[in-house]
Amino acid sequence: MLKDRGKLTTEKRNARSRDIDRRSTLQVVDIINAEDRRVAAEVGRERKKIARAADLIVESLRCGGRLFYVGAGTSGRLGVLDAAECPPTYGTPRSLVQGIIAGGRRALVRSIEGAEDRAGDGAAAIAKKRIKPADVVVGIAACGLTPFVRGAIERARRAGARTIFIACAPEAAKGINVDVVITPVVGPEVVTGSTRMKAGTATKLVLNTLSTTVMIRLGKVYGNLMVDLRATNAKLRERAERIVMEVTGLARPRARRLLVKAKGLVKPALVMHFRGVDFAAAKSLLREGGESLRAVIRKAR
Repeated sequence: MLKDRGKLTTEKRNARSRDIDRRSTLQVVDIINAEDRRVAAEVGRERKKIARAADLIVESLRCGGRLFYVGAGTSGRLGVLDAAECPPTYGTPRSLVQGIIAGGRRALVRSIEGAEDRAGDGAAAIAKKRIKPADVVVGIAACGLTPFVRGAIERARRAGARTIFIACAPEAAKGINVDVVITPVVGPEVVTGSTRMKAGTATKLVLNTLSTTVMIRLGKVYGNLMVDLRATNAKLRERAERIVMEVTGLARPRARRLLVKAKGLVKPALVMHFRGVDFAAAKSLLREGGESLRAVIRKAR
């Protein structure tokens, strides 16, 4: 493991922002924006690794596994955020995608810096989840060295789980033993070492791409519509109606009645419409079709 943190990409000084404290407000904003524009391109260079990681996760989830994100500080919060968005967006059980952050729930809203320094705590957090070989554990560490994350990854590997590592310091990620390493090299931060900035943005982009790709491959999207969403508030109920209207061509009142019969679930509602079946039969057809709405609807045409 790299001993001198000063040699990490994420800890180096950015030559383009060395005198940022002497610039005007607009110049500061321009410097930050110029650096941010580098991030998407660097994430794009990791596209094949992200795709490989997504395929690995899909394979594991289809075999009954779960997905865990593990991180500290900003990295941990981003993992928890991505996990929290899966149930309302894709109708997944809350146990399917989970976020683990060093310091626990309190660390979501306040800084608990020392929590990341103990590898044993990371290992214990993984052991508590009773990780099994079908599971996937994604370690997230901007600098690549975080002991909590490394301890979690090592414990997951010993349990036989698949492992993925996301870091923005390729020097530190080289020596880690995992199935896939994703390292967007976004360069030194505008404020030296403040990895909530470009590294955080890169991490968010990777997680967005990873989880969205996984859910698409699992059949939770039809076209580009989130047909497995959970309509738990007024906004989502209205979106569910719009999706049914878009796919079926029904007027809103009929789409609304169809959703009532389908207990508010878009995917069964669409199967009921196209296959002319009741709710129970629609659910059965989806199970038989591997939850692929496209496959089930295609048989009706």
